Amino acid sequence: MQAIRRLVAHHALTPGDKLPSIRKFARDMAVSPSTVVEAYDRLAAEGLIRSRLGSGFYVLANAVAPRTADVAPPIDRAVDPFWVSRQSLDAGREMLRPGCGWLPPDWMPLAAIRRAMRAVAKTDDAVLVEYGSTRGSLALRRLLARQCLSEGIEIGAEQVLLTMSGTHAIDLICRHLLRPGDTVLVDDPCYFNFRALLQVHSVRIVGVPYTPAGPDIALFEEALAAHRPRLYLTNSALHNPTGASLSPQTAHRLLTAAAANDVTIVEDEIFADFEPEPSARLAALDGLNRVIRIGSFSKTLSASIRCGYIAAREDLIDSLIDLQLAIGFGGPSPVAAELVLRTLGDGSYTKHLNGLRVRLARRRREMIAELAKLDVRPWTLPRGGFYLWCQLPRATDASDVATRALREGVVLAPGNVFSVTQTATEFMRFNVAQMDSDVLKRLQRALEQPAIPSLP
Repeated sequence: MQAIRRLVAHHALTPGDKLPSIRKFARDMAVSPSTVVEAYDRLAAEGLIRSRLGSGFYVLANAVAPRTADVAPPIDRAVDPFWVSRQSLDAGREMLRPGCGWLPPDWMPLAAIRRAMRAVAKTDDAVLVEYGSTRGSLALRRLLARQCLSEGIEIGAEQVLLTMSGTHAIDLICRHLLRPGDTVLVDDPCYFNFRALLQVHSVRIVGVPYTPAGPDIALFEEALAAHRPRLYLTNSALHNPTGASLSPQTAHRLLTAAAANDVTIVEDEIFADFEPEPSARLAALDGLNRVIRIGSFSKTLSASIRCGYIAAREDLIDSLIDLQLAIGFGGPSPVAAELVLRTLGDGSYTKHLNGLRVRLARRRREMIAELAKLDVRPWTLPRGGFYLWCQLPRATDASDVATRALREGVVLAPGNVFSVTQTATEFMRFNVAQMDSDVLKRLQRALEQPAIPSLP
């Protein structure tokens, strides 16, 4: 294959030229004819050559295409939710990413995933090549329903719908319940992609200040009366970005206010498994009457195996099935669902979670101590998870620091990308699992550098 590529690159073979016969090339390369057949087949699959029945193999006209490198995300665009997502996802392996929202590969259950992949490769042919059912894997939905039952939420598998991701789950709910111009309440600060997704749906976004015990309930009630929202979108367990946990008192008042104002609550449970002990859950207190639970496995299992879920009233699930069919002809890949099922069912997964909690607790303590040396202080002390929501020193603009840090090879997540009201200028979200001494040194340089002048 390399020999043919060199001949094409040096124009010894040009578009339209016939390649040497299989037997001749096998003699020239001192390999078997079957090896040449496989090499030619692979080159054809790459689009370098093609076969003409009974005639041989020929170089394609577009074989010598210009090579282009991946385009890096622009540094000088507005620092908004899309800026953080692009920088985090498109960063090269040499970039340090304490601003991203996932754990490093060596923190994940790689051995269990590989065992699951080997098992899935031997499973029924239909799983490997056919569409899945409209609700997704029954076995995985039963497992998720049992998890809900362990929290006191009495549901069956028919009240669980598998989706292509947690974000896809929110998108389905928004498509079904919202119309352009509707109002949605979010926490301020909130997960930045909530803002990005809601903007796509052309709705009005209203932020409610978040406290260490949950949303400011007095201001939440005022927002309900003033704006008449259709939805409230939140994380209850280990809130993103603050790491705070909802108190039972706040949860009770929140549900009472939502019921009085006919507001549907979407509770994102993606960080729940990082808690050492479960905090108050809106879905458990409400029984999935007014609350819709969503989640995925990207934080504890794999962001590459795309599979999320929705747990809700059966009538809502039925409507969402039709919507998911219309826009995607079903939910997650049956292969992805089977991988999740087999990994969650592996006895090692519980040990993995227990180990993660211990390891993260130790890393949080270490990073809190190291950040304090830079006069960077956490807003609250999370009970679990991998985020620290920190205030920077001396009225520092976090967006300026993030831009300077990017030039140091570090991707950060500045506060205002999480804030609807843009009142988190001095805050930064740090992923402690992605931090080490090198990150801290570069962060210190970014904090000490003068601000970058804004573009005209």
